Amino acid sequence: MSEAEPNEKIDATFRNGSLTATGIILGFSLNFISLWVSNPNDWSRIDLLPMSFLTVGIAIQVKVFADLLARDSLLAVKYDRSRRLFLIGLSIVAGGMGIALMNDILGLGSMRMLG
Repeated sequence: MSEAEPNEKIDATFRNGSLTATGIILGFSLNFISLWVSNPNDWSRIDLLPMSFLTVGIAIQVKVFADLLARDSLLAVKYDRSRRLFLIGLSIVAGGMGIALMNDILGLGSMRMLG
């Protein structure tokens, strides 16, 4: 893949599609964490690991969403950086979801957090 020129710009329509996709995936991530947090089951220490992954990944996704809303996101260099950062955030969220799923499958979440 070739490096973008410093002043090279991308088409606004292309950026808008990426912004839409980023917003949808960010909404899914926020919905997942919202449903997980509102679950009536007791929390345990083991839940802190996936929660930290989810929090960091979502924070990265929010930053990328804000970056894509900026006027200078039409610069190819900034757009490419945002795209890479979004994929990192998405991977971290997916890792957190995977850890939470494995904790449930293995029954590790049944340990009490306090006590």
